[in-house]
Amino acid sequence: MTEASRPEPQQLRRSLEAADLRVLLMVLFHMTGDGKWLEPPYRPVRDVTLIADPAAGFSEDVQAQIRQAAFEVLSAGKAPALRDPGDETMVRMMTACLSERVPPEYAGMMREEVGFIPRFVDWTPGFDAAAALRERKLRVGIVGAGAAGITIGSNLLELGVDFTVFEKGPDVGGTWREHRYPGCGVDTPNHAYSFSFGSRYSWSRYFSTREQIQDYMRGIAAETGVVRHVELNTLVRGARWNDDEATWSVEVEGPDGRRTETFDVLVSAIGQLSKPWRMPIRGEETFPGAIFHPMHWPDGLAYEDKRVAVVGSGATSMQIVSEICDKVEKLTIYQRTPQWARPIPKYHDEISEDQQWLLREVPFYAEWFRLTMLWRYGDGLLPTLRKDPDWPHPARSVNMTNERHRIDMERYIEQELEGRPDLLAKSIPPYPPYGKRILLDAGWYAALRRDNVELVTERIDHIDGSAVVTADGRRREADIVVVSTGYDVNSLTSQLDVRGVGGVDLRDVWGPDDPHAYKSAAVPGFPNLFIIYGPNTGLAHGGSAIFMDECGARYVADFIRVMVEDGIRTVEATPEATQAYTRRVDEEHASLVWTSPELNSYYRNSKGRVTSANPWRLVDYWRLVHEADPENYAIGYLDEQERRRVGTTG
Repeated sequence: MTEASRPEPQQLRRSLEAADLRVLLMVLFHMTGDGKWLEPPYRPVRDVTLIADPAAGFSEDVQAQIRQAAFEVLSAGKAPALRDPGDETMVRMMTACLSERVPPEYAGMMREEVGFIPRFVDWTPGFDAAAALRERKLRVGIVGAGAAGITIGSNLLELGVDFTVFEKGPDVGGTWREHRYPGCGVDTPNHAYSFSFGSRYSWSRYFSTREQIQDYMRGIAAETGVVRHVELNTLVRGARWNDDEATWSVEVEGPDGRRTETFDVLVSAIGQLSKPWRMPIRGEETFPGAIFHPMHWPDGLAYEDKRVAVVGSGATSMQIVSEICDKVEKLTIYQRTPQWARPIPKYHDEISEDQQWLLREVPFYAEWFRLTMLWRYGDGLLPTLRKDPDWPHPARSVNMTNERHRIDMERYIEQELEGRPDLLAKSIPPYPPYGKRILLDAGWYAALRRDNVELVTERIDHIDGSAVVTADGRRREADIVVVSTGYDVNSLTSQLDVRGVGGVDLRDVWGPDDPHAYKSAAVPGFPNLFIIYGPNTGLAHGGSAIFMDECGARYVADFIRVMVEDGIRTVEATPEATQAYTRRVDEEHASLVWTSPELNSYYRNSKGRVTSANPWRLVDYWRLVHEADPENYAIGYLDEQERRRVGTTG
């Protein structure tokens, strides 16, 4: 229903029975402006579970009061008393909705996240952007049409800046287009793992399958118009900075062959999961069946009633195993290190039609439903991941709260594997919880108990024909081998063969596994090159990767705005600013769980430095990159004649 329409009474009554009451209270406050809905007895019980109890801890009498008031207010069809609450009232509403103290710095971030105010950059009032862009003809090249590419493209469309997105694949969607393995899905609730802009998608489940996410990506790209700027099946072969012209020459290869395009600004939006790393196995060339990384799962692969070997026990393996274990003849899992996994009781639950109706029709309901998901999956965990220097057991946990988390998860694993001491001995991780990516149990432990599933912890030595041979000499036959050994998360933009000032290769600057960038977005020696979701932006404590994409895209868009308005030709992060930022990142990580002794994970490089994980609260990173900061860049201006021509003064 629209803000001034009247819903069908029976539908409204029925749907209100399914409502999350903490969300419904916020709807009532928006519609009436009555502060009583933010005070006792209308204060929910605090609930930190990912999918919270919709009754919110209220008695049946109070539940009935809230639903009746919502029925009367929504039936009236009146316009809301309050649309954007502003910062102060937003904090008050969040504190009431979540039943915990919300620091005031979250107000602006959350107002953007739920769409009360736009996150997109706009021109300075009074600046004639159309005339400046018409004269200057600034062009932006973007590599990758996944979530990051769609986000920066949407920002540039709002600004009216000319851009082209090069996408190596046949469709937009990035990692969700590439990954097609059984069980592939998101491990962040979809109402949090979604854009702050565009139409709200009707997710069928709280945690959706990759097919739905890919459909959503495709829909947002079409709705915003980004898709019209995407060149599909076009691979970026390399990029060279032209010192004299102050432009990027980008060599691309598409359906019509190779060509070179010239851009004023180049944006890398390829993400951290774009390049699979497949552990080589000696003798694999002798294997007669299919052997592949999950990212390259063959279309139409018949795995039913086959003997399947899965190498690895990370997030992807858990999803594959849970999905196929009851369909294969034999499933053998080769595990190097056990993983911590959290129980998610409603992981497979569908969102009912009555809930969908509320999300679709009731003003402000979807916004606050999204906010509760974002908050519960946001910054709350990070403070519990700091090392206590006096903690006596740093190898198993980093502080008292982390120890409680360990005990809770150990108990859960013990319950799931009760009566199977053989499995239990293989399934309790030796390292602190959250030291590696925390996983969601969508059926992993249940799968391990099956008669046709074997968990092997002996190291793989080689493959001999159709047998996987472990170091103890044991042979296990297989028809299919899935080598789920992760991704190259450190090459990032350097895999594009990018040459900066003087022909310097980004691969030489970063080395084999040490990417670093100012605010994760810019590298000295590479003018007018920006990276979205670059080094140290991976979320290891919670949150949504799309949120990080949007933060990075806004930073890039604001820099492009500044370049146009101030007549700037080139921006290049200074070495001093980059070194200082890298030191801050390293110092912060030194106090966090991911640098625990003897802990190896893909978050860290070969020297132990954390290169992937983000050490900041989400709100801190949001503030860090919310506006361009040219004072930390070397700036090159257009000459005076050019500035007059494009209507800027520099």
